Amino acid sequence: MNITITPGRKIIGRLAKGEDLLVALENCAREHRITLGEVQAIGAVSQARVGYYNQPEHKYYYLDLARPLEILCLIGNISLKDGKPMVHAHIALSDHDGRAFGGHLAEGTLAFACEFAIQEYQSATPLM
Repeated sequence: MNITITPGRKIIGRLAKGEDLLVALENCAREHRITLGEVQAIGAVSQARVGYYNQPEHKYYYLDLARPLEILCLIGNISLKDGKPMVHAHIALSDHDGRAFGGHLAEGTLAFACEFAIQEYQSATPLM
């Protein structure tokens, strides 16, 4: 499905140390009543939880990374789920040896330092 959009507001911010990235980004979207948009972020986390969706099983599997990591890239969208703003984001992370890890951003990823940008879009048709 394709929808026609026009740019809306741009919200830029910084998460507090220890905040859950996914929860905080969704709270920001709800606070600003953003129902359609895109999100990106950089920074570092003290721990992470990333998911991999097993397509044949229709099930997520999670990898818990209990150590400091750099956020190489976090990118995603904001849409509606059950009438509320939902962030669907993927994240790429690296450790002190430059090894990369990534997947679906899951609750349990805690910010050490994180700057984010949310671009809101306006549309007559919601993305669901």
